[in-house]
Amino acid sequence: MQRPSKIFVTGANGFIGRSLMRRFREQGVAVCGVDLVADQAWNVIAGNVASAGSWQSQAKGCELVIHTAAVVSNSAPAELYRNVSVGSVRHVINAAIKAEAHRVVHLSSIAAYGLNFSHDRVETDAISLLSGYPYCDAKAASEHAALAAHAAGEMACTIIRPGDVYGPGSRPWVLIPLSMMRKNQFFLPALGRGIFSPVYIDNLLDGIEAAALSPAAGAGQIYNITDGTQPTCREFFAHHWQWLGRKGTPPMLPNMLASPVVAMGAWLLNDVLKQNSEISVGSLAMLKRQAGYSIVKAQHQLGYQPKINLSQGMELTESWLKAEKQI
Repeated sequence: MQRPSKIFVTGANGFIGRSLMRRFREQGVAVCGVDLVADQAWNVIAGNVASAGSWQSQAKGCELVIHTAAVVSNSAPAELYRNVSVGSVRHVINAAIKAEAHRVVHLSSIAAYGLNFSHDRVETDAISLLSGYPYCDAKAASEHAALAAHAAGEMACTIIRPGDVYGPGSRPWVLIPLSMMRKNQFFLPALGRGIFSPVYIDNLLDGIEAAALSPAAGAGQIYNITDGTQPTCREFFAHHWQWLGRKGTPPMLPNMLASPVVAMGAWLLNDVLKQNSEISVGSLAMLKRQAGYSIVKAQHQLGYQPKINLSQGMELTESWLKAEKQI
């Protein structure tokens, strides 16, 4: 499809959603969206995508709809995953159909593959099912409505499975780890040897844009979008540790010790102290992954090539943190 004159973004106040709106606005595209809190400066109305409502009419006149709204947590209640991450997809598609949009881009996650595998995942590999990790299962289930709508000819849909998205403003992989490190609550399982699959936010935007605007390859397809590198968790989080003025790397534990430590910490913080911490078995499993994700399909079909490497991405993130007085 040609570059749209107007787009609609869900989760428009979030890290990825706002980054997308900024990218398209800089290209002269009109932007609008929905989030739980309105933002008039960005033409964002208040609405809950977990339910059908007046927010759906905000998509009127938009050729492209990008669905980023989801629960980004490893410790949320199961009902919240069902209502928001899974249930919202059909509501967004209905809004796109009524608006006569040309395409919906649904942001899933590499978590849709689950967390227990020994070889790099490709788009045709099995996805997560009853894995015991609600975030992963919800991401996998969220894809069904988009694929069903595409198969039925209701709406052209494209699914993006982003890697571990970091960069200025990233909550899961920048702000939360820093906060936990300051509280001495952060450590790495598997002695820090777990595989991390970063994607710098600008690289992700490049991949989303390529998939959204591809005239044929993108529609009905699923794409992994990462930086194409596989640093260890020790290598990735050493940056955060050093941003705080500390030497070396974060504390590391073997798996046999990490599991009981996390179980105790999750119980104490989440159940006893009611702090809603991200300390959970799901977060632990993410840091123990043994392999990564192939981006060959996106490279071949979309011409996707990550432009910002890990060193550059970390420098840009550090500069933002300093400017925001976060470090």
